[in-house]
Amino acid sequence: MSYDVVVAGGGSAGVGAAVGAARAGAKVLLLERHGCLGGAAAVRNVLTLCGLYTLGEDCRMVVGGVGAEVVEALKTRKAITGPHRFRGVFSCFEPEAMKVVLDDLVARAGVDVRFGATLTGTERDGDRIRAVTYSDHGGAHRVEAGGFVDCTGDGDLAHLGGASTRYGNADGVNLGTLGTRFGGIPADVTVTAPQIAEAVAAFNANATATGQISDLTKDKCVIVRLPGSNDMVLYLASADYDPRDAASLSRAEMDVRRQAWGYLDAIRTIEGCGGAYLVSTGPEIGTRESRHLNSQRQFTWADIEGRATFDDTIALGAWGAEWHDRGTYASTFDYPPEKGSYEIPLSCLHSVDTENLFCAGRLADGDRKGGAAIRVMGTAMATGQAAGVAAAQVANGTFSPQAVRDVLRGQGATLSVQDLS
Repeated sequence: MSYDVVVAGGGSAGVGAAVGAARAGAKVLLLERHGCLGGAAAVRNVLTLCGLYTLGEDCRMVVGGVGAEVVEALKTRKAITGPHRFRGVFSCFEPEAMKVVLDDLVARAGVDVRFGATLTGTERDGDRIRAVTYSDHGGAHRVEAGGFVDCTGDGDLAHLGGASTRYGNADGVNLGTLGTRFGGIPADVTVTAPQIAEAVAAFNANATATGQISDLTKDKCVIVRLPGSNDMVLYLASADYDPRDAASLSRAEMDVRRQAWGYLDAIRTIEGCGGAYLVSTGPEIGTRESRHLNSQRQFTWADIEGRATFDDTIALGAWGAEWHDRGTYASTFDYPPEKGSYEIPLSCLHSVDTENLFCAGRLADGDRKGGAAIRVMGTAMATGQAAGVAAAQVANGTFSPQAVRDVLRGQGATLSVQDLS
């Protein structure tokens, strides 16, 4: 098979990349190992769109293009609420609606999608990737392309393709957490962060006193109530693991699922929550950070603090440096200056040593705080769209950062603060 662009990973970043490339005129193949699009939004219970809005009182939307279209489609289905505030500003959505919204988006763009497709290998030709191999229930398939975008989250395409990558950063790797969805909590019952912290502390103390496992890890997180069902989603059950190592990941998955039932017992002690039940866990643990693609430029927190401007800006970010510590399970959140927006350059998405490889989402080349700020799903849609357009241009021999910017503007993307006025 032959395509102009192959996108690996069908999460927020991957859908943005596939649609951006297709609308730029490329023949696009999107590979997804699960049976639906959405990535963390569909299979990890990450049901908050972060990075869409500035964090100040004016709360302006900074993501245009594909991201804005997704929000509008969810609104049409009455499947999104917000913006809400908890440290940052976010919207929450119903995942089943998100799945069909993304299906419709890629179908209208003319993207070829393959579900159940696991990337297994690549072929390299000098400083370019020439082809990828993926497997499904029909066997192994080889696909050639002129441009590639890695949106796998774990950098599988880049790693298999011999591109330069690194695991996290030298000063740390963000903690992974399981999203847990609870039903049976009446809509008129408000659950607060202090109530959850108190319930978790009491559960751990009682477990210790009775000789049981008592290591519920986190006691603070955003509290999400979903549109329609009013189900409550929490991000508490956490583990220190290496997502590149199947044995480490497997132990973590079992550990956090066990914790989920402990959190349910704790929540049932909160007034009004006695009838709570566990709707779903994950079904995968939410990895916040894994491999980064070593790119032509590293995006840094200093860039955010200094309001840096770039000749190759392709998106605006607005989320803060959200950090979850692997040792203490505590989280911190550093705000961008004036809680406003900041520019993100294309060069932090373009491989340093593989000419036709781009990335998006949490693979973007960022330092500890810079990467933590731009990894979130709202921002990932924007970086994905840019990476897809760039890959399409590399495939047809017209690539330049300015040309990417011109096409993105034509696709409705937001590239500057002036675009917000």
